[in-house]
Amino acid sequence: MTAGAKGGLRWWIIGLVAVATVINYIDRNALAVMWPAISKDIGADKADYALLVTIFMLAYACGQTLFGRLFDVIGTRLGFTVSILVWSASIALHSVARGLGTFGVLRATLGVSEAGNWPGAVKVNALWFPSNERAFAQGIFNSGAAIGAIIAAPLVALLFDRFGWQATFLVVGVLGAAWLLPWLLVYRGDPGAHPWLSEAERAHITGRTADAVRQDYAPRVRDLLRHKQSWAIILSRFFLDPVWWLFVSWLPIYLAETFGFNVQKIGLFAWVPFVGAMFGSLGGGWLAGVLIRRGWHVLTARKAMIALGGAIMLPALLLTANAATPLYAVLLIAAILFGFQVAINNIQTLPSDYFGGGAVGSLAGISGSAAVAGTLITTWLVPVMTGHGYAPIFILAAAIVPVSVGAIFFLGGRTAPLADPDVTKRGNA
Repeated sequence: MTAGAKGGLRWWIIGLVAVATVINYIDRNALAVMWPAISKDIGADKADYALLVTIFMLAYACGQTLFGRLFDVIGTRLGFTVSILVWSASIALHSVARGLGTFGVLRATLGVSEAGNWPGAVKVNALWFPSNERAFAQGIFNSGAAIGAIIAAPLVALLFDRFGWQATFLVVGVLGAAWLLPWLLVYRGDPGAHPWLSEAERAHITGRTADAVRQDYAPRVRDLLRHKQSWAIILSRFFLDPVWWLFVSWLPIYLAETFGFNVQKIGLFAWVPFVGAMFGSLGGGWLAGVLIRRGWHVLTARKAMIALGGAIMLPALLLTANAATPLYAVLLIAAILFGFQVAINNIQTLPSDYFGGGAVGSLAGISGSAAVAGTLITTWLVPVMTGHGYAPIFILAAAIVPVSVGAIFFLGGRTAPLADPDVTKRGNA
């Protein structure tokens, strides 16, 4: 197998990561889609669902940092293998759960292991793509989350209707194990050692002048936190990611409580907003690449896309607070998720713009954990703030969007890649 400089193996690699992300979202969304039926079977309510979301997110936060470091230590090929094996087993075992306690344990193991997909994907992007392609590659990966959410609602509803919720968990658990076969076949190593990678494509990936600085500087975790740029990413994700998770975790419940939907109707409507997310993933990444190729500085292009995403999200969130029909609501949420993905694509690309391959997984993991911390606050607030409708939580989400965007503009700096400050001081002495 050979690959050319302008298209080839790197696109197959990121395509496989996108497919893993599709499976990741089918697995995690299955519980939310079937919750109206599962809750009746096990005698649970909305507060119990919030508890399960909290357990998942706490484990997910730990998993982000754990796998971020693990990918830097054991490598991308093995890191993804461990992550997807554990999460596939966890979702399949949901089929034997009979109470809230068992579901809680399984949501914890699912959260830890599914978290590995994100720092792993960011690391793949940093290793395999030049800066002008990186946001689009990130968009391909992130579109997997949207496609997974698009597929999850109707697929899970169909399987539930035919087989019940226990068998549905078993079926979706098989998908991850099946993904491992092409992954282990295709991902034989990183670009420096992959036997299928042509010299032309290897040069295209690694032959950038700026990368000499970036690849040399791979700081440890405590050194990462000395940079305000790291905190720009961490704080931005802390404030922005709760918007995404608000709809990933609560959209089916929102539709059920606001419009009286059952599992089948949720399956008909809940996929629509994630079409917007898919186009935002691809469009935001593509447009950032266009700007860079036209001579924009990498960070300027990233910030422009992040600001654009925030400008789309803010008014759409405020309008959703008063949505009177399910169609109007899901179309507005599609706009919100479009803007979110335009912004988050470029935020998630920043670790690879700032730092070397040896630090990308770690910073992606830390910022992912910060994102979960912010999401947990939202998760705890939803049952409290939605007793008389969901408008208050949508207004809160609108309020935190400009804070996230502001963190990037005020702390993100103007220079990338970053050099070791100690080396720079010695060089200037």
